[in-house]
Amino acid sequence: MRKLFQFIFYIQLILISILVIVLTIRGFVYAARSTNHFRPEKWYPPLLGSAASAGIVSYLWEWISFHDPSRAIKIAFCVGPLLTCAVGILHILIGCPISLAIGTIAIISSVIQSLYTCWVKPRFDYATKILTVSTSFPPDKTATFVILSIITCLVYSSFLVTGIGGATAAGTGLDILFIIVILLTYTWTMQVIRNMLYVTISRVRYMNFACGADMNTWIAFRDTVQHLVGRVCIGSAVVPVIGTIWGSARAMKSVVGGTDEFLFSCADCYSRLASTLITYGNRWGFVHVGVYNKGFMQASADTWGAFKTAELIPLIDSDLTGAFCFFSGVAVGSICTLVGGTWALAIHKSYATEVSIYAFFIGYFICRVALAWQQACVSAYYVAYAENPQSLQFDATIPVRIQELLQRYNV
Repeated sequence: MRKLFQFIFYIQLILISILVIVLTIRGFVYAARSTNHFRPEKWYPPLLGSAASAGIVSYLWEWISFHDPSRAIKIAFCVGPLLTCAVGILHILIGCPISLAIGTIAIISSVIQSLYTCWVKPRFDYATKILTVSTSFPPDKTATFVILSIITCLVYSSFLVTGIGGATAAGTGLDILFIIVILLTYTWTMQVIRNMLYVTISRVRYMNFACGADMNTWIAFRDTVQHLVGRVCIGSAVVPVIGTIWGSARAMKSVVGGTDEFLFSCADCYSRLASTLITYGNRWGFVHVGVYNKGFMQASADTWGAFKTAELIPLIDSDLTGAFCFFSGVAVGSICTLVGGTWALAIHKSYATEVSIYAFFIGYFICRVALAWQQACVSAYYVAYAENPQSLQFDATIPVRIQELLQRYNV
């Protein structure tokens, strides 16, 4: 499986690159014809400008979240819904049927995000503490890795944008399929880039938390590239799917509660299914992938088993660092949407919808890559603590939080 996924990943990079080059050349040929409606000078600048803003805002946001986690968490959860609402208003102003549907969804999403923010506000203090203590001593060359990762993602995103523009110039049914394929491969590739950084940093931090040892980050990254690409590819394909199922199961369980009505009869079965799947596909497994060179599913099972033994599952279930990274990605994606969509709306209204959609994808994924090292540090902290809670490398952050949860629920 490891070799198969690694082979598929590299092959799709090659094939997508060829497709993008062909589409780009064909697009400029089509645009040169006087009868063609596509205008590259009005399509590319808003999208490339939003991509540039994604890189700048993502790095600034990563810097803020490192130096002032408390403020970053509050901004992400409070400003994120407002930006999503602004995106909804922008799409309603664009006025086409697709934009109206997207705008409605965005406004509903902003309301849901606001309600979620109100619900989890009591957890902000603990999220700040765990983020601060796990990232207080970042690995060497972390800033370099973040900058290089952002630049790599910007170059790759801009490259794919040229191909999407070429497909848009023709606009046939086959070209729409090409765009969908490009977006799907872009999603997986960005997840792989993010998780390569995740595995590298989590290995370095785990060695520090578990053994007090300092490991060279470049050596860890070299090992990841040489030996772990296949396992990272598997995890990058599995984790988003299982994470979505697990999150929806938790939301359903919160809504249903103890109700036994027929309408909710499948909620318990769905929750058990999600609990089984999360055992073999969770983001904490990336820590053991990097440290012990385990297969991804085995690594996930081992980390989950360690959490069960240390009785930490309720704690990680209520931790907000993952939600913080998600809300941050949504916020940056919304900023890029506003930049690209407003620009396109001002110069060529018919391009505004598609430009804003692509801009959101770019902003969201680049921000998630920029914050990957912080989420990796938190994961390494949890896994190392679960394996040896008595280690002197840890302070009272987790024990105090466990006592708070026990008192709150009268356990």
